[in-house]
Amino acid sequence: MSAEFVTVYIMNKAYKVPSSLTIMKAMEYAGYQLIRGCGCRGGFCGACGTVYRLPNSYKVSIGLACQTIVQDGMYLAQIPFFPAVKKTYDLDELKPFSEFVLALYPEIARCVSCNTCTKSCPQNIQVMDAINTILRGDIAKAAYMTFDCIMCGMCTARCPAEIVHYNVFILVQRLYGSKLAPPSKELQQRIKELEEGKFAEEINQLLTLSKEELKQLYKQREIEPEEE
Repeated sequence: MSAEFVTVYIMNKAYKVPSSLTIMKAMEYAGYQLIRGCGCRGGFCGACGTVYRLPNSYKVSIGLACQTIVQDGMYLAQIPFFPAVKKTYDLDELKPFSEFVLALYPEIARCVSCNTCTKSCPQNIQVMDAINTILRGDIAKAAYMTFDCIMCGMCTARCPAEIVHYNVFILVQRLYGSKLAPPSKELQQRIKELEEGKFAEEINQLLTLSKEELKQLYKQREIEPEEE
């Protein structure tokens, strides 16, 4: 077998797959049809949370199947989605203080600072620090710390305090966006322009284009240069 192939174990069965493949593509190469746990395929939806163990390693590693490259001897196991408690609330009635978050998600006070959540995060978010930041009352900082959360649920699956981190983070981000973030003059101006029909002709034209024409237009779009 070529050196460009490695052995991975799926459902405890060995398969030879190209070493350049992601876990997701390796499973498909091995003949598995993925109908769950495969959303955007680009690392944004969090649907493909996977655990794996490497040879002679005591450690269970975490990754997104669409991003993690296979390694020789890797044992794979995808984690099915399981629902978590999400509280219902009226954002208008809440204030950006920790006591309002605690009232909805009191379990965050049970955090034992084991940092398992952070070690489990495929986005490298400092999850435990974000929870402690919320407890200290700094909602704005916690929102910034967690904007990269893709709600894959890995942190919650490993948490001994049974904290639903990603639902807590969504709440603090909403509190920040609605209560603390300075209003954007540009956004308000653009909303006004939309309401006045300034872009109606362009929008109607876009609606007449085919999928391929829209893709081509997207590729040709102007992109603002990054600030140095």
